[in-house]
Amino acid sequence: MDTSGPRVGDDMTVEVALSVMAGARVEYLVLCDGDDQSTGSVTLAELVAHRGSSTYTDRTRLRDVLDGPFVSHGRTPGVLALSG
Repeated sequence: MDTSGPRVGDDMTVEVALSVMAGARVEYLVLCDGDDQSTGSVTLAELVAHRGSSTYTDRTRLRDVLDGPFVSHGRTPGVLALSG
């Protein structure tokens, strides 16, 4: 897993994460837990796709996305991937 990108807490909301990504002009964020340990990463495309899902609310946190239907099997745990 590439951990060189901007690091954010996994308790950040999807909306705030999208704003951070736009401001930093990056395509992904490295997610960290309360101990500042990397727990995964999320891409702009993955967040946009999740935001368009029927389960999305403006209170959805990044950690909720990691546990959701976009988690890929066969990749590093906590790293999201879109299928299709």
